[in-house]
Amino acid sequence: MCGIIALVNADLDSHVNQALVDGLTMLQHRGQDAAGIVTCHRNRLNMRKDNGTVAEVFTQESVQHLKGNIGIGHVRYPTAGGSCSAEAQPFYTNYPFGIALAHNGNLTNTAELTAQMSNVFRHINTGSDSELLLNLFADELQRRQLTYITPNDIFDAVRIVMRKCRGSYAVVVLINRIGLLAFRDPYGIRPLCFGKRRTAHGTDYAIASESVAIDSLDPLFKLERDVHPGEAIFITMQGQQFLNRQILSSPKFAPCLFEYVYFSRPDSVMDGIKVYEARIGMGEKLAKRIIDVLGPDHDIDVVMPIPETSRTAALQCAHLLQRPYREGYVKNRYIARTFIMPGQEVRRKTVRLKLNTVRSEFYGRNVLLIDDSIVRGTTSIELISMAREAGAKKVYFASAAPPVRFANVYGIDIPTRAELVAYGRDEEEITDCLGADRVIYNTLEDIRDAVVSLNPDHVTILEDSCFSGQYVTGDITEAYLASLEAARGEGRNARTASPPLLIIPTEPFNVGDRIEVLGGARVFSGVVTSLLNDSECHIRYYEFPESEVKLPYTSLQPIPPGSYTCDQVVVGLQCQCKYASDLQYYAATVTGITQYGYAVTYTEYGNAEEVPLEYLRPNPALASTNTTTEADAPKETKEAKKELTLI
Repeated sequence: MCGIIALVNADLDSHVNQALVDGLTMLQHRGQDAAGIVTCHRNRLNMRKDNGTVAEVFTQESVQHLKGNIGIGHVRYPTAGGSCSAEAQPFYTNYPFGIALAHNGNLTNTAELTAQMSNVFRHINTGSDSELLLNLFADELQRRQLTYITPNDIFDAVRIVMRKCRGSYAVVVLINRIGLLAFRDPYGIRPLCFGKRRTAHGTDYAIASESVAIDSLDPLFKLERDVHPGEAIFITMQGQQFLNRQILSSPKFAPCLFEYVYFSRPDSVMDGIKVYEARIGMGEKLAKRIIDVLGPDHDIDVVMPIPETSRTAALQCAHLLQRPYREGYVKNRYIARTFIMPGQEVRRKTVRLKLNTVRSEFYGRNVLLIDDSIVRGTTSIELISMAREAGAKKVYFASAAPPVRFANVYGIDIPTRAELVAYGRDEEEITDCLGADRVIYNTLEDIRDAVVSLNPDHVTILEDSCFSGQYVTGDITEAYLASLEAARGEGRNARTASPPLLIIPTEPFNVGDRIEVLGGARVFSGVVTSLLNDSECHIRYYEFPESEVKLPYTSLQPIPPGSYTCDQVVVGLQCQCKYASDLQYYAATVTGITQYGYAVTYTEYGNAEEVPLEYLRPNPALASTNTTTEADAPKETKEAKKELTLI
């Protein structure tokens, strides 16, 4: 999922650079992997793009170089291709005319299209389908061999591109000396809207993924409407002409349901449907579902949202359940959205950096946690564990969306069914997997109704393949899905230098087993003291021996043989440490204990860095002499360690 924006000012001497940055900032929730802008000033294209957030990529100095009255921008969350800066958008080709393109969506026939481009000697340098889309469009313009192109020529080129491409796409294109083009796939899967502003110089135009980006630019900018499925819009360089054409008739209009569930901002309006009201409806449906499952005499004491997307649904749900609404989790606003972070392990380790509990809201209560959806289960497992650690008696976990059981191939990062916690499991099995007392989902029929009922004359069906397994484009086969999963597995293996830290045990633990638990940003070691049932046990932390904690097995990891536990790592320990840049182990000494891990100094090179516990291991060369343990440590070292590790 990505965000795109385009602006045209009627005043040739004005500049859209700051407005593009502001618009992309309003779309930042759609992707934090990379950002880019291309503007045109006196027939010269100016580009700035790189990995990072909008604020990181666009410094004051770089924005000043992006002069021009017309431009396009993009924020990226990788679904096709990789995460290197070369795949940041917009993409550019100098022939013909000089064309820059930004794209939100995902093409599903890239192999076929890449072969076509190779046959006409166009080289696709990255794995991005957006670069492929750019070259498809440029090749169609080139074939006309015109020194000047008309809007009809542009619309004809778009028609050929639409006929060749399958999948989802919302696109903005800047053509040097010619103007600005925007078009949307025939199913309308990815959102795109436009607005305009009257000025003394003429009419200014804005095109964006979400209405909120247009609303934020200027009070004079007014949202006009959404770009229709299969429609193209062309605006000349100074906005003198605004032309639109229905390029292909829509076989079925099916906007993405997940946009309303999670991706879009609640203050956006998409295809005539207010996202906020859709989420209110989901909360109402969820409350009725909870009463059906738990009964009207349920024992829920308090309702809590998982910040931030689920707040709207949770508030309405609490109202109908007649239970207090409380904010039990406090969000660190400087951590990105975990769903759109690349990599399962990165998401898991980031959850506790992103959220912390208000313990008084959990202690001694039966809590109902509400999230917008449960995808991989990574976040849910951690949140449920945190609720229990904060003293909750029971933890019910509800999803405003149905179970996510299928891959999404239209621009959302859900390509591998095996990663999905609901794939092949019923609600009872999901409950056991997540460690909750009960997991409750909204039904697909209910959330369809919550969205469609807000604009039934315009929207009658939705693209809901990740819930239903039905793909609206009709070209997705089991072989295609298998190839996606295989490619993702290869990519993951290439990036993973060590096994994942989260190990879900297949057999119950035994009393006396040494285990590790992720607490805050640190790993804590302990021992199993008693078994409660098939899914829970009591453990005692080595660092806090005065108390026992009840935790589900899914929160625990067995300590691998030969690994350090946090009670063994003290200042002065000589060990081996994995160096982050090459993932090789080098001799090192622990020099300090920090909030997020351990400070180490490498013996051979003298440089220091901060590393997590899992980067440390015993040094085989010192095995006979390096046997320091917590019991052997000097008293002042133990006390200092205890003070530093309390979170």
